[in-house]
Amino acid sequence: MVGELHKNRLTVLLADEQEEWHHTVRQLLEPQGVQTVSARSGREALHLIESTPIHVAVLDAQMPQLGGLQVIKLMRELKAAPPAILLANHLTNHLLHEALGVHVFSVLSKPVDLNMLLDSLARVMKRYYESRWPNEG
Repeated sequence: MVGELHKNRLTVLLADEQEEWHHTVRQLLEPQGVQTVSARSGREALHLIESTPIHVAVLDAQMPQLGGLQVIKLMRELKAAPPAILLANHLTNHLLHEALGVHVFSVLSKPVDLNMLLDSLARVMKRYYESRWPNEG
């Protein structure tokens, strides 16, 4: 899960219960210098956000214990709120409206198109980190 994290690398939380998805995304991001930490439930994701420097949270809308939107709402209350990308099996107007209400950066349909995920992460970098790794001088 969380090994030794490097302060000057982008750290992305991957919160989804599917192990294969974690493995695929990790193999895509880590060679590009992006660190990943994994959570299999909403509670685990929230704990990692509270205890680990997370720069972007990629959260499944339907996880055990707490769904992605619930995690985002709790993050906002705790003031520990990295930009969030929400993944959803079914994109409904209600879900999109709720996601906008809690300032979700992007909502992607599952199964996730990895190019769309990379594009969303690039847009997060540009918008929140001025296209530089966090903590870079």
